[in-house]
Amino acid sequence: MGLFKSMKDMAAVVHAAPDMIDESQKLAANAQAMGVQQQAAAQAMMAQQQAAMAAGMASGPDFEPVAGVSIELWAEISKGLAAYNYDQSKAVEIAASKGISAEDWQTALDTWNARLKANPAVAQRFNALYMGRA
Repeated sequence: MGLFKSMKDMAAVVHAAPDMIDESQKLAANAQAMGVQQQAAAQAMMAQQQAAMAAGMASGPDFEPVAGVSIELWAEISKGLAAYNYDQSKAVEIAASKGISAEDWQTALDTWNARLKANPAVAQRFNALYMGRA
């Protein structure tokens, strides 16, 4: 009698298998959809955090203009050197065309370079401005 019982149980399992497979596929699809949603939410949160960090890092005393030269103007003048094959002596001319005296340019250049070396946020902001990503 045990043999017939086992065969009957096996028949029930075989009969239920398609429903079980269908259910497991639905569960897998739901899990995958939830994973995609969680990943999208995490990426959105990370983007918000990076934007907030960038905004917060681009403020403070290290971002104050020096001798009338803001970090934006410093990047603009530095980028302008490309037209002169990066001849650093032309920076004074470019600065003068923006209303900055040679003395103020040198003061600004020295101070901005020191800030760039000391504060990674200044370096990141300068790079973003120089590369046109800001």
